[in-house]
Amino acid sequence: MDKDVSAGSATTTVVGRLALGITLLAFGLGHTGVINGVSAADAVSLAHYVGGVALFVAGLLAFRDGDSVNGTAYSALGALWFTWAVTSGGSAHAAGLFLLLFALVVLSLTLAGGDQLTQGTYGLFFVSLVLLAIATFATSGSLTKVGGWFAVAAGAVAWYAATAALAHWPTALPRRAAGRGVTATG
Repeated sequence: MDKDVSAGSATTTVVGRLALGITLLAFGLGHTGVINGVSAADAVSLAHYVGGVALFVAGLLAFRDGDSVNGTAYSALGALWFTWAVTSGGSAHAAGLFLLLFALVVLSLTLAGGDQLTQGTYGLFFVSLVLLAIATFATSGSLTKVGGWFAVAAGAVAWYAATAALAHWPTALPRRAAGRGVTATG
């Protein structure tokens, strides 16, 4: 397996991934209802300071280091988490619209490329936001829980990516050589 750490400043990448991972875990677990007495509203403070402020600062530091990809991602996500935290409690349709717009930003980040863990994090987060937006419009508790689990998965991938970079664990899946696949026997 490959042990490469993603391009850009390793420090801002790790800090950004940790902040995003922790925020997504809290946000997702709050939506799943798996922990008695913990709801998505309980993630607001964490989303405000860790997801909003810390990610935004990590984005600014990434820009300073010349890492425009992570700078864009962390600054945009930080601003969106901050906005989600300070505007929670609005109408259901406004919340659904915000989640859809948030999903469009995350879709752009997913399509921008990057390493497998980054794309996995953003892809899972995108699915989570779309499901949560639909659940908000449809008032579906079951769909909310599914969307929450996708956010938990995205948070776990982001956390692993940060920990892997610090601990020098593998961060990429091995690739098969061309022409070396499974052969059929007849």
